[in-house]
Amino acid sequence: MSEMFDIEVIEDSNMGSLYHSTTQANLTGLLINDKRLAVLVELSLDTHKIDLSQFGLKAKDELKPDVCAYIKHSSKQPEQGKSRLDTDILKVPKMPDLAIEVLSPSQSINELLRKLDAFLALGIKSCWLVIPSLEVVKVFSQDSHKTFDIQHDTEVIDESTDIRLPLQNIFEKFYPEEL
Repeated sequence: MSEMFDIEVIEDSNMGSLYHSTTQANLTGLLINDKRLAVLVELSLDTHKIDLSQFGLKAKDELKPDVCAYIKHSSKQPEQGKSRLDTDILKVPKMPDLAIEVLSPSQSINELLRKLDAFLALGIKSCWLVIPSLEVVKVFSQDSHKTFDIQHDTEVIDESTDIRLPLQNIFEKFYPEEL
């Protein structure tokens, strides 16, 4: 990007909403059912290898996608004798294969697009921008982007990761009885 932006991507819990939360949970559930994937939510990714300010992000050395997935390549287990307590990682240095951002009412699309640009620069194969209010998923990779919407498509097809998800299930709404 040639312009510098001074807009902060805020990583806090005040950005959620009913549709954001439902969509994030739906995506997580659908992806977890794919046994080829390890699926995580709000994972801190170590981004110290690049300057995030070039993307207009104020974050210093970490970003957290709403949902991310790693394609399982082996059944590597932790070393024998290691306690589960000392194997946790605060910021994961290995980038996932897929990073997903779900637009919330308090975010701008431009803000999330800059975050997706940073994810792609970090080597993430595929990034999705999910827009619950429009029922749209935009899939970005290094060399292309495609848009899937519930009015014209039945599923999201991510060729970079070989993931296919039914749009109807991504955007299935939850309405609490109290509303």
